[in-house]
Amino acid sequence: MKYFDFKGEKISRLGFGCMRFKTLDEDNSKIDKVESAKILKEAIEKGLTYIDTAYPYHDQMSERFVGEFLEENNLRDKIYLASKLPCWLVKEKDDFYKIFNEQLEKLRTNNLDFYLLHSLDIKRFRQMVELGVFDFVNELKEKGLVKNIGFSFHDEYEAFEEIIKAYDWDFCQIQLNYLDISLQAGLKGYELAKKMGIPVVIMEPVKGGRLANPPIKIREIMAEFTDLSPAQLALKFPLSLDNVMTVLSGMNSSEQVAENMAIASADPNLSDKEKEFYEKAREIYKKREQIACTACEYCLPCTVEINIPKVFAMWNNAFLYDEAEKSKKAFEEYLKDGVNPEACIECGKCENICPQSLEIIKGLREANEFLSK
Repeated sequence: MKYFDFKGEKISRLGFGCMRFKTLDEDNSKIDKVESAKILKEAIEKGLTYIDTAYPYHDQMSERFVGEFLEENNLRDKIYLASKLPCWLVKEKDDFYKIFNEQLEKLRTNNLDFYLLHSLDIKRFRQMVELGVFDFVNELKEKGLVKNIGFSFHDEYEAFEEIIKAYDWDFCQIQLNYLDISLQAGLKGYELAKKMGIPVVIMEPVKGGRLANPPIKIREIMAEFTDLSPAQLALKFPLSLDNVMTVLSGMNSSEQVAENMAIASADPNLSDKEKEFYEKAREIYKKREQIACTACEYCLPCTVEINIPKVFAMWNNAFLYDEAEKSKKAFEEYLKDGVNPEACIECGKCENICPQSLEIIKGLREANEFLSK
């Protein structure tokens, strides 16, 4: 296992993401404790030192399971434990302390090694600042309840720049994979963090598993130059970045642990062939895209409240990842509470403000035609 030197501590370059444990009875809240404990223990025994959980994972049962696991196996001092403040649940200052104490109790620990403000966009971040979040996290550090403070991010680059410059963060967490180099913070955000000396944790390196099962054309290119699996080649991309502290993976089988451990233990430097592959793969995926929506949400709120980015994401995913049936089912679920694209009144407000100058009206019509079949 390769390690990142973080303030003298050895952080494994592969981290265990605790939001995709095996479950029972197709119930996300019922973690298969026996199998999940086995897999977690295997990873730790093979050198993994970073475990990442959060308040909402597995319907608020992930922290509880992780706490039980660490206590029962006497492993708390063998790993670095990270969890996250569910900012959307904070309505007043007292909620900071109430939620944090609940998390410590669930995790059966008296301190956290890493604590993040969870899922920040610019609106949520400014709300947290107004409620005094910096006083709160400073107090946690002063009392030794938390060693390192960071944030996980889901917004555009400009928001990332404002947030990362607003506080003396110890680390940050962003979504990054070889396909989404310009999405959200992207590589530009990574470079800013590196310039500021702030280590980065990577989430969604395999894009929720999608890059582990790429289209046949991409598999054919891979077969020409590498023995790595699609998942390993996806993980290698962020592992090759020297300011990445750890890359999170939601492993739920012994095979996945072994596969991911192997790539996290190998030389992270990219060959010319690998660099060329990432570029070709992006081109192939780009050609399969139906509309170049970046989910910036400038088009929202829609005059008739259509969730334009969500509709376009389902449409794109159907073609990008060969998920036609999955996307159609997702669209069917969306229509239970969401507004049908057929309700578009063609006012043009969205098209006038779209940074990508997309033909949104036409796109909604075509997306609806495909997804509603």
